[in-house]
Amino acid sequence: MIAEKFYTAFQQKDAEGMNQNYHRDLQFEDPAFGKLDFQQTCSMWKMLCEGATDLTINFEILRAEDKYIETRWLAEYTFTKTKKFVRNEIIAQMHFKDSKIIRHTDNFDLYKWAKQAIGLQGWLIGSTAFFKKKLQQTTKRQLTKYMQRGKN
Repeated sequence: MIAEKFYTAFQQKDAEGMNQNYHRDLQFEDPAFGKLDFQQTCSMWKMLCEGATDLTINFEILRAEDKYIETRWLAEYTFTKTKKFVRNEIIAQMHFKDSKIIRHTDNFDLYKWAKQAIGLQGWLIGSTAFFKKKLQQTTKRQLTKYMQRGKN
């Protein structure tokens, strides 16, 4: 099953193994990065796996159909910027075409994440549209810099 291959590779911080499951026409979206295309998504996973020192991933398949899978996965790690521990529960929806993931949407409580990862500032503004927009601008800027360094 594609989702099992994807998350098993993630548990091993194997971005290449994860990215092999994606269709070239991939559309990815999550609250932290917003919408990404295939190349951006593959680079995002590489960047995150390379930077993960204490990341643990656990997952379970909630629903599996021929062209759709819903997964609950849990990421536990130290947020590098603040050195705060984060326990983030994500619901992933994956749609398939040609036995590859063509649409991948990760949903999680951004406010809960912000309170854990950022602390007081996250608690104060983490639920606002302003925070979400600023976070996505920051993460996309980091991703662009990473891609420009030729690590994609």
